[in-house]
Amino acid sequence: MPRDTHHVVHNTNGGWDVKRGGGQRSSGYFDTKKEAVDAGREISRNQGTEFLIHGLDGKIQSSDSHGNDPCPPKDSE
Repeated sequence: MPRDTHHVVHNTNGGWDVKRGGGQRSSGYFDTKKEAVDAGREISRNQGTEFLIHGLDGKIQSSDSHGNDPCPPKDSE
């Protein structure tokens, strides 16, 4: 089952966008990557989605899971 995602991606006109996975429209435009990451992380937490941060080259640099992780870690006892 595909996971819902939010992405921080570079805007070709400069700055950074937060976008929902598969969406065309931006959930927000920001001048700096830090601003986009902070806002995107909050959106992702509120909506319980996977959060993916992309670099200038478009490659994923990091990700955070804010939803129901399909493979939760086992309790260490």
